[in-house]
Amino acid sequence: MQPQPHMTPRDIGWIEVITGCMFSGKTEELIRRIRRAQYARLSVVVFKPTIDDRYAVDSVGSHSGQRLRSFQIQRAEEIPALVGDAAVVGVDEAQFFDAALVRICEDLANQGRRVIVAGLDMDYLGRPFEPIPQLLAVSEYIQKQLAICVVCGNPADRSQRIVRGESRVLVGEAEAYEARCRLHWDPNSLQPLQQALPGLGANLAERVEEPAAD
Repeated sequence: MQPQPHMTPRDIGWIEVITGCMFSGKTEELIRRIRRAQYARLSVVVFKPTIDDRYAVDSVGSHSGQRLRSFQIQRAEEIPALVGDAAVVGVDEAQFFDAALVRICEDLANQGRRVIVAGLDMDYLGRPFEPIPQLLAVSEYIQKQLAICVVCGNPADRSQRIVRGESRVLVGEAEAYEARCRLHWDPNSLQPLQQALPGLGANLAERVEEPAAD
């Protein structure tokens, strides 16, 4: 019987990478995919680095407030012992793990598992943030997330650091980073510009008045 081409993998594992700058929704997308796998009655397991304790030590969390229970680990080498029989494996903030993560993700995919990895593709100086480039090279699916530039509102793909510190790794939120487009990103400046944009756009449905009571 001749094999029939198909657009999605069958009976094999694969690697998906969700990447982009700060505030682009990487963790939110990771959580969405993991939740959908759970709705499909697949067993899942998620990992995050110990260094990232911004929301909770036992959960991955998005800027929008979504949470998902996870294992907090120091090194990528801890993953295989904790995977169990999970069909879907998630890894958040992958840029904080070392190069061993690439081999481990490959091993998991070769075992027939779906591996979903989220992480920054560039550091605050605009340099490729390992091991994300290596993961991009071996993955089957790649999604580049974009944020909104706080200066002009254009799509943003750069993380602007606005606090002092030369360390490549600096875990932070809006107090330490802003999303910027190519034009307004300046790695030599620490000037915050968040206040340059107005607040959220109007939701017209919120302007609809309630019908008057009889």
